[in-house]
Amino acid sequence: MASFKPTRIPAYPKLGEKVTQDTLYWKNYKTPIQIKEFGAVSAIDVSPLSPYNYAVTASTRIHIYGPYSQEPVKTFTRFKDTAYSGRFRSDGKLLVAGSEDSVVRLFDIGGRVALRMLRGHSKAVHFTDFTSDRFRIISASDDSTCRLWDIPNSVELTSFSEHTDYVRCGTTSKLNPDLFVTGSYDHTVKVFDARTDKSVMSMDHSQPVESVLLFPSEGLLVSAGGRYVKVWDLLKGGRALVSLKNHHKTVTCLCLSSSGQRLLSGSLDRHVKVYNTATYKVVHNFDYAASILSVALAPEDTTLVVGMANGVLSVKHRKSPEEKPEASSKKRRRPAYRVFVKGRNYAPKQEDFLVSKPVRTHLEMYDKQLKSFQVSKALDTVLEPRIRRHTPEVTVAVMQELNRRGTLKNALAGRDEKSLTVLLSFLIGHVVDPRFTQVLVNVAEMILDIYVQVVGRSALVDKQIVRLQELIEREIDLEQELVEVLGMLDTLFATMTTKKEVATQESRANGGGSNWGAGPEPEPSGLLTPSVQVLHRNRCQPVLGFLRVTFPDYCHKKKVQSGDQ
Repeated sequence: MASFKPTRIPAYPKLGEKVTQDTLYWKNYKTPIQIKEFGAVSAIDVSPLSPYNYAVTASTRIHIYGPYSQEPVKTFTRFKDTAYSGRFRSDGKLLVAGSEDSVVRLFDIGGRVALRMLRGHSKAVHFTDFTSDRFRIISASDDSTCRLWDIPNSVELTSFSEHTDYVRCGTTSKLNPDLFVTGSYDHTVKVFDARTDKSVMSMDHSQPVESVLLFPSEGLLVSAGGRYVKVWDLLKGGRALVSLKNHHKTVTCLCLSSSGQRLLSGSLDRHVKVYNTATYKVVHNFDYAASILSVALAPEDTTLVVGMANGVLSVKHRKSPEEKPEASSKKRRRPAYRVFVKGRNYAPKQEDFLVSKPVRTHLEMYDKQLKSFQVSKALDTVLEPRIRRHTPEVTVAVMQELNRRGTLKNALAGRDEKSLTVLLSFLIGHVVDPRFTQVLVNVAEMILDIYVQVVGRSALVDKQIVRLQELIEREIDLEQELVEVLGMLDTLFATMTTKKEVATQESRANGGGSNWGAGPEPEPSGLLTPSVQVLHRNRCQPVLGFLRVTFPDYCHKKKVQSGDQ
């Protein structure tokens, strides 16, 4: 008796991932180092001076990490409640932070005790930063105010109260020490000038603003809030340039690459997306295990630091050019017994008897069921969600094998409403796929032949059959347009060929001694027509025959039954 042959699953060509320069650049990071913090990592700031330490604000602490340290080199714990927005000064010697207890604290990097404690806000302070002249501090609070502080005298200089809701983010100008930007939950982004008593520009983001960012030239401003990232042109009075909606949850943080040509956005959907600032299209994507609250890049993009809501800090270091790829960690397989007996390089002689080990074939579940002639169960197995969604070619291959055996109709018959609905859903999803059309059209014909007697008893099944009909009709319309275009191209190429032949004959009559055109002219239409005809023959004709033969009967049956009712 011949052994059972497993079902042959055809291999279809797949489109490979498009490799771009951005893909190569942003994938050139080592395996991330994960550090567990005491709470959600709400802010990350990189020191402007070498060795580019970074301050991590989480819970009631601010940790300062070295570029390659997994333990903090400095810790500030002088907070009574949750700390926010730890920021370095441009000389890297001072650090400022807000807190839930409404106090703004100023620290010396070399010390532990706060140098200044600035009181004036009545609610939590979520944003703090230094002005570019290094002598003033900007703070924004949940009391909807923004305040300007003088560091040497520890006094409040100015207070702005134009926002009507929480002010959770902001940024200062590096070119003008009097300009700063704030974003609020009242959906507005405002540009303030410390020399005036009110804002000089206001933009409506239409969502609670979570983060703002200035480009290095400071002619463009980026705001993030809700699912949107919006770019504003400050030189044209705050006109909106582009609105990006690539995240499916709230965008919480923004960051620019060292060159300023790439914009990074982090979101609660656990993705960090990289945009090209010339086209504002996504060029790369990073996936993380939890919602992202903060992101930062070290100079030259050497380190990517991401803080998450579950308290995990992810640090990725860029690979050096001379660094070799890591060796494979797979355990080396030891030599077999026959190697020790005969030696590694022993080759069998002509008179030797080579005894091969029997290779045991491991059958899939559907092959085991086919082997035992359980055709309905085999079809049910390949219609499970795991197979039909990720590997539809397996489902189609089993249907083809059942058809070859002549048992496909038996496998399709006797189904209840639930299993028939799953089968029709699979047909709707893949019947117009050129790889599966020939097989699935045959399956659809059998289904309608079997179940035409019960049409009208299930509203769900009837609805799916009508959807299948509409899908095939759209496909036929598309194919007919393709045939019309084919006729236009054939006419065009035929006209071009005729003109070339006339020109060649005239050149011969004029005594042209060249061999150009001595042979027959190639037919341009012959290069294009067969490919389109093959597509039409393999894809369109089965669908046309299926619809013209089967669906009129179904529609007539439907009308008769509706008339009876």
